Formats: sequence, C-alpha cells, structure tokens
Amino acid sequence: MQRFDEMYSQATATTPGSPVRAHYKAYADWLAGQSEQVMLARREEAEMIFRRVGITFAVYGDKDESGSGTERLIPFDLIPRIIPANEWQSMERGLVQRVTALNRFIHDVYHDQEIIKAGLIPEEQILRNAQFRPEMMGVDVPHQIYSHISGIDIVRAPNAQGEGEYYVLEDNLRVPSGVSYMLEDRKMMMRLFPDLFNRHRVAPVAHYPDLLLETLRASSPASSAEPTVVVLTPGMYNSAYFEHAFLAQQMGVELVEGQDLFVKDQFVYMRTTRGPKRVDVIYRRVDDDFLDPKVFRPNSTLGCAGLMDAYRAGNVAICNAVGTGVADDKSIYPYVPQMIEFYLGEKPILKNVPTYMCRKSDDLAYTLANLKDLVVKEVHGAGGYGMLVGPASTHAEIEDFRKALVANPSGYIAQPTLSLSSCPTYVESGVAPRHIDLRPFVLSGRTVQMVPGGLTRVALKEGSLVVNSSQGGGTKDTWILQS
Repeated sequence: MQRFDEMYSQATATTPGSPVRAHYKAYADWLAGQSEQVMLARREEAEMIFRRVGITFAVYGDKDESGSGTERLIPFDLIPRIIPANEWQSMERGLVQRVTALNRFIHDVYHDQEIIKAGLIPEEQILRNAQFRPEMMGVDVPHQIYSHISGIDIVRAPNAQGEGEYYVLEDNLRVPSGVSYMLEDRKMMMRLFPDLFNRHRVAPVAHYPDLLLETLRASSPASSAEPTVVVLTPGMYNSAYFEHAFLAQQMGVELVEGQDLFVKDQFVYMRTTRGPKRVDVIYRRVDDDFLDPKVFRPNSTLGCAGLMDAYRAGNVAICNAVGTGVADDKSIYPYVPQMIEFYLGEKPILKNVPTYMCRKSDDLAYTLANLKDLVVKEVHGAGGYGMLVGPASTHAEIEDFRKALVANPSGYIAQPTLSLSSCPTYVESGVAPRHIDLRPFVLSGRTVQMVPGGLTRVALKEGSLVVNSSQGGGTKDTWILQS
C-alpha cells in the first residue's frame, strides 16, 4: 500500500540523509546532530515528569491485580509533527466551514427539520438515531450553538499523484477529549528542547484555556459580565479525569460532580462553603444519558435532578448542548458535505472519506464482498472499539464481524482502508515511521476559532492504523510553522 511520509519526500526513506520536505529541513538537520544517548535521556525525563504530574488515562476493562481499572501514561513521542502555514490555513478554513454547518444542522434537527423536508437525509436516520433527544425539540440555545467544543479527526493519505491529501475521518461533537495532552505535549517539548523553538517559528497553543473560557462565557444566558462557569465531571474514575481537572484549573473555574449541584425554581446552584452560588454555564464531560435522572437514566448519580427543566427554561447553558450527538453519529457523517452545501451554499473545503452505508442494500452487498479490504465501524463506536480493520484481521475475525453486520446492517458503515500518513517516531529500535492522525479542537462561541494545530495521535505498533490511546497509541506535539 502506498504511503505518504510527513517528513521525508520518499516514504520508503526514513533515515538521516534521505530527501526531506522543505518545512522539516531545519528540524532534520538538528535531529541528525543528536546522539542516541541524549534522546534516550530526554525520553526518560519526559516519562518521569508525566508520571509525577499524573498525566494518565484509565483503561476500562483492563484490570490490575486489585481488580480496579488500570491507569496508564499517555506515551509521548519526542519527534514533532510539523505542518507548514499554508496547509494549516486551508485546513482551518475547512474546519470553520464544517463546524458551522454541523451547528446549523443540529439546530435544524430540533426545530424546522428543513433538511429532512428537502429529502437530503432520510427521516428515520435522524428520528431513530440513538443520540436524537426529543426533549430538545423547540429548545432555543444561545446563539444557536450546540457543539461549542468540537474535535474533528483529520487524516492524510496519498492521492493518485502520490501527494498527501487531508480527509475528515470523524466528527466528535459531544464531549471530545485530548486537548490537555496537546497542551502538555507542547510544554514538554519546550522544556526538553528549548533551542528548537529558537530555530522555528512555531505558532503558540498555550492560550487555548483562555479561548475555551471565552467561548463558554459567550454561551451564558445571564447578562452578567462574569457568568459563573463550572466543569462537570463524572468523577476521578473517569478515563479523562486528568483533563477535566486540568482544564478547570487552567480556566480558574470550579470542578464539580453532580452531587455538588442542585436545582431550585428552575435555576442551577452549586454548593459552596459560603452557601449556594448560581451557575450560568456547565461545561459538561458527562454523557446525555447521565445528566438528569428525572429525564434520562433514573438511576444515574452523575448528574443533577431537574437540570433539564432549568436548561429548557433558558436559565443555564450546557456545553456541549444536550442532543448534539445526533450529528456525530457515524451514520450521519456521510451527509456532512451535503449539509455544507444546503446550509451555507458552499462547496466543502475538506473532503470526507468515501463511505458505504450498510443500511443500503447495495452498500451492504459491496461491504460483505470486500470485508478483507475495508474498515468497518459501528455507528456508535468510539475509542477504536467496535471496528474491523480488514487487512489486519484474521479470517475468523472477519467471519465473526460478517455475522454481526448481517444481523444489524444499519449499525455499521464501511470505508476503504486508508494508508494514514506516517511520521518518524522515536521507538525502542530507534527512529521509525508510524501512522498518525490529527484532532484540532474547534471552539464555537460568538465566532469560530481554534489554536493552530491540535493533538497528533500516533499508532506506536508497527504497521498499525489504530491511533487511539486505549489501543496503545501515543501522542506528539503538533507544530504549525508561522509564515
């Protein structure tokens, strides 16, 4: 399979002295002068600091000797992923366009449903979607923004000319995670290799918490210049708890659990040592189902009873909005290019990966006939689970997946197996190519904005295309070079 390498202009070449792309030239010259001992020492230093700071994630279903979930360090790679300014500018325009259209779509779904009336998306695709929330019909949210924080997964693959082309692989619009690792990776690179930042004009990312707080405040229904914002976490046993605590601390706002909140007269209050304090904006890291036991799961202890009453009354903002998941379902993803044209009257800047919807008989027949060559995903799957990578699967795994697909075709989509671009990565054997993706974090408030870059995830297993941390993936610092 043809491969595009981010650093070397010949994908088969990954050693010093090979042809290097122009934007990597200064870095490649620097790397060639580093001894193996220095790089090993820096990697050990990074691991020690990450462990001391507690930059970990929990793996569900992966038990330690005591029977509790295991905490793992996020593997950090020393070699950055570098993107030139012109490529980022085009990607940024495409991201603004895409997230704007997705927010318009979610508003339409819960109001006039014009896109259904126009026949562009089948009604059952939306109304029978597990993430569709009838409770949100007719509810007006501030500025008609539903996904205030969007994580858009972007991959690069070789086109017919062998050049790398960017594609959107997935839209994460509910509770996208990973931005804390983006920020910590940059801090680590600046600590380990300060001289590199004198040689390169790398666009900053450290102001992300300021932009996030600005975005959250902009969603407040209150007229106060200083609305009260809180981060709602499921608690310390959640896999992304480090990030919840990190972002609350960076923004200077309270980190709360459901038991810290209560509703009175359709207003939300936080319990404090000085008495109740009204809450205007909740940055929730809790799924819809657990937010309000009076409306969703009655046995949930993670949310706050009566929260939906306050929300529907317009007395509190929830970011991201309830019901946003209807737009990041994998069965809705194939329609995003049409949404862009329908709502914005524009051609999509960023391409989708070609997608077969197994609910369609022709697409199902093609998928079943070509399972060994395709990637098949559950429409509600996440974290690299519930998917089949045909070329990397055994005959038995393919046949087991075939049975699941035949039993529930509407629960799956299929895509060609893209050869994700690779980037030199510092592994046990030295510097070697590993496949990567990119998750920029797009903030929608009064405007749509983002810090340059995002989280680059890397598949540390040789040949693997699965970059998720839950599947053994790591992260890299992402550099956008300023022109």
